[in-house]
Amino acid sequence: MNKESKIYVAGHRGLVGSAIVRRLKEQGYTNLILRTSKEVDLRDKEQVDNFFETEKPEYVFLAAAKVGGIVANNEYPADFIRDNLLIQTNVIDAAYRNNIEKLLFLGSTCIYPKLAPQPLKEDYLLTGELEPTNEPYAIAKIAGIKMCQSYNRQYGTKYISVMPTNLYGPNDNFDLHTSHVLPALIRKFHEAKEMNVPHVEVWGTGSPKREFLYSDDLADACVYLMNNYVGNEIVNIGVGEDISIKELAQKVKAVVGYEGDIQFDTSKPDGTPRKLVDVTKLNSLGWKASTNLEDGLEKAYQWFLDNITAKVN
Repeated sequence: MNKESKIYVAGHRGLVGSAIVRRLKEQGYTNLILRTSKEVDLRDKEQVDNFFETEKPEYVFLAAAKVGGIVANNEYPADFIRDNLLIQTNVIDAAYRNNIEKLLFLGSTCIYPKLAPQPLKEDYLLTGELEPTNEPYAIAKIAGIKMCQSYNRQYGTKYISVMPTNLYGPNDNFDLHTSHVLPALIRKFHEAKEMNVPHVEVWGTGSPKREFLYSDDLADACVYLMNNYVGNEIVNIGVGEDISIKELAQKVKAVVGYEGDIQFDTSKPDGTPRKLVDVTKLNSLGWKASTNLEDGLEKAYQWFLDNITAKVN
C-alpha cells in the first residue's frame, strides 16, 4: 500500500476495525473509506455491490463481523452463522469483481479444534471437533478462510487470512450479556468497586488459560502483513503467552482497585481448556507484539472510564 491508496476498513467502529483505522492514520495513510452499518449493510448483497462499484477501493481490511462471548454465541447461534456468512461472502466476492489489489480477512482462533495440541499451529485447522459453544461462528469464519483460499486458487487474487487470539482494548464491547471475558471482568470489578459489593462472581473454575492481545498490536500486525505477506496459508496473530482466567481476574481486580473477593461459579461453563496460538510463522515474517498485559489492561480500563462510565453517568 502507498500512502494515497484507497483503503476500505469494513467494521471501522468495532474493536478491531477502529484499531486498524488508528494505525493506518498513524502511519500516514490518508485515503480511508469508512462506512457505518447503517450506511452500508454488509449483509445486503446489493448494497455491498453498489458500494464497491462506486468507491472502487484498492485494499480491504475485512474486520466487520458479528461477535460475542459464550453467552451470546450460545443464545443466538443462527444470528452468528447467518450474519457472518453473509458479510464475508458479499465483501469477498465484491472485492474480486471490482479487481481490488489485496484483501485481509480477520478470522479467529476459535476455528481450531477444541482439544487441539497447544500451542495452536496454523495447520491444525479442520483436524478435530470445534468447541460447541461457538461452533456456528467458527464454521462461518472457516468458510471465510476457505473462500479467500479458493478465490486465490481459481482467480489468482491476493487474499490473506489472519487468526487473532483473544483481543481487548479501546472500543471493546463491555455489555455483560454479549462481551468476552476480559471486558466483562473490567466492568464487573468496576461496578463492584463503585457499589461496594463484597465479592465478584466469575464464570467457571478459573482454570482455563487464555492469551490476550492488545487491539493496537493486532492492528499493527494487520497493516504489516498487508504490506509484507502474500500467501494462501493462514497466519496466527498473538503474543505467544497465556494466563489462567483466575490470574487474569486478579490482574483486572488490581488495575481497577477493587478490594473485595473473587468467587468462581463452577456451575457455569469453562469453554476450551486452553487456547494459546503458535506465533512462529508471524515472528518469522518479522513481527512481534509489543504491549504487555499489565500496560494493556491499564489502557483498556482508562478507555472504559473515559467512554463507558461517562455515558452511564
